[in-house]
Amino acid sequence: MGTTVDARAGRALWVALAANAGLLAAEVAGGLVFSSLALLADAAHLATDVLGLGVAVAAQVLLARPASGRRTFGLRRAEALGAQVNVLLVLGAAAWIVVEAIGRLGGSHRVDGTGVLAIAAVAVLVNGASARVLAAAGSRRLNVRAAFVHLVTDVAGSVVVLVAGVGIVAFGADWLDPVASLAIAALIAWATWGVLRDSTNVLLEAAPRHLEVGDVERALHAAPGVEAVHHVHVWEVASDLPALSAHVVLTGDPSLHDAQERGETLKTMLAERFGIAHATLELECHECDTPSH
Repeated sequence: MGTTVDARAGRALWVALAANAGLLAAEVAGGLVFSSLALLADAAHLATDVLGLGVAVAAQVLLARPASGRRTFGLRRAEALGAQVNVLLVLGAAAWIVVEAIGRLGGSHRVDGTGVLAIAAVAVLVNGASARVLAAAGSRRLNVRAAFVHLVTDVAGSVVVLVAGVGIVAFGADWLDPVASLAIAALIAWATWGVLRDSTNVLLEAAPRHLEVGDVERALHAAPGVEAVHHVHVWEVASDLPALSAHVVLTGDPSLHDAQERGETLKTMLAERFGIAHATLELECHECDTPSH
């Protein structure tokens, strides 16, 4: 199932990449011809999306590579690295947009609203279709989420440009062009925060946001045949692969076979209750350290 989802995600990323590359050329040309900073701002965002989608495609390819003797988890962290590069590119574009928009706010720069309106309408359709294709792929990987966030913010940004184009055509309000650019920059910063936070957590080997380590410890300690639990570590190898290691002190003096059975029971509980399918348990028959409970 996971392989099928990844294959769909890979195809969806390629479709989005091709569509956005074509749209990028149209927006750059339109921004220059119609003298619109809002279109160029959206094009700058789109340029980082094209680069980011390229990074996401590359990360998706790397994810499929098998584990090796030196990389025992394969290249699963490639998704977090790809997401980080993606987000940093977008934030850099947002900073450029802000600087340019502030410079234009006090000026009298003429903008061709009709041209802006036409290209923004096309951009809404293309970005919306690309985002829908990526969402239909059903992948929750960080690099795919980052690409999806880019496309959604592109849709919102193109809607902002569309509204600015209407204002320029209807009322001659050229000041809406830099204002729309600032709105796009704010939208970019807001939308990318979650992906930046989650990808950083993966790289820093933090516990998954949806898991409370204390709850996991208490569940282990409350299991039958467990006397104490210590040295509990929970982290994410990738966004879809939480991992755990812990020392578990068993009650009584179990045989090796009984200890193995208890360990397997505990691993099953961790997988069913917390979604932790990769757990390493050090089973002990007496406390060799100060337990956490």
